[in-house]
Order: sequence, then structure tokens, then C-alpha cells
Amino acid sequence: MKKNASSQFALPLAPDQSPSAARIVVGEGNASAIAALSAPESWPFRTAILSGPPRSGKSLLAAWFAESGGVALDDADTMDETAVFHRWNRAQEEKTPLLLTTTAREGGWKITLPDLGSRMGAALWLDIEAPDDEMMADLIAAHAETRLLPLTDDHARYLASRCERTHIVAERLVATIDRLSLERKAPPGQAILRDALEELNGSAEPRML
Repeated sequence: MKKNASSQFALPLAPDQSPSAARIVVGEGNASAIAALSAPESWPFRTAILSGPPRSGKSLLAAWFAESGGVALDDADTMDETAVFHRWNRAQEEKTPLLLTTTAREGGWKITLPDLGSRMGAALWLDIEAPDDEMMADLIAAHAETRLLPLTDDHARYLASRCERTHIVAERLVATIDRLSLERKAPPGQAILRDALEELNGSAEPRML
């Protein structure tokens, strides 16, 4: 599939039992967030919060950021607030950029510790948004590559225009195609793609643009 310049970062697989894309696909939904991650010197107090839905690549980006010399706290909103506050203080002392990830949207992370709340209130907030059709096709292709599933660019575009545009649906759709292909002992053709869409959508009527 044709890519724009700097359309992907090579990143490790997420530490999850389910398969995940081995690379981060950059598109309309996350390009601005990734650009900001590349310039932590511009962050207020060298602190940023990366928000996004499940399976949207937050953990992979956090791992990449940590490997690049920053500090990353994945799912920071589930951690002990005092521990997060102390880690923020240490990052300030060491003059190290600190990235925190959360599934909460801006204003949705309810912090009860006042000192932590004031620090997080001053941080740069970055959002991963839903993918458009082009990015959705790239996500589908990335998951297929991880599974060594022979999907063509035309297949990926066909699927992207007929399913809900979310990161987790891209992952689930490819997993469904892979399963059907193994069950039928056949490469993914049009019939398998249609059946996978029907199974995932819960309806025989695909989404048409």
C-alpha cells in the first residue's frame, strides 16, 4: 500500500496475549500526536499525556519513547497517584521528558491527589483519534503482515470501507479472516472477506460510504 513519507515507526510488539501489529501506522488519527512525541523539549514541564482508545498503539508508542531516552508510564491513570507524583518529581529533577498514557479523554482522568492534579493539568495533552479509511486500510494491512496473512491492498481498502473505523476492529477483523482462512484451508478471498465482515458487523449489510 502506498505510504506517505515517515508513515510508520518500527516498534516492538505490545506485551499482550493477542496478536498486535509490529509497527505503528501513522495516519490522520495519530500523526499530530506522534509529531509531538518527537519534540519533547517543547512540552510544558517536559510532561505529556497520550490518550487513546484500547489497542490504538499507546503502549507501542510509550515503548518507543522510552527506548528513545524518555520515561513512559503506561496506563498511568490506573497507577497509585502518589507513585505517579513521585515519578513526575524525579523526572523534573533529572530533566527527563515524561510520557503518561491513558484511555481517558481530556478531563476524564479523575485525580484525587491535588499535587498530582495540578501537575497533570499543566501537561501537554495528546489524543489518538479514530482512523480514516486510508489509515484503517493501513492498520488492516499491518495486522495481516504480523499474521503472515496474504491480504492485498485492494482487500485492505475493501475491508476498510465496510467496517467500523476503530483500531480494535481492525485487529479483530484480521483475526476473524485468519481464523476463517484456516478453517476453510483457503487463502482469504472475497467470500472469506464478506463472511468476516458479516460476522464482525453482526449484519449482512456492510457500511458503504
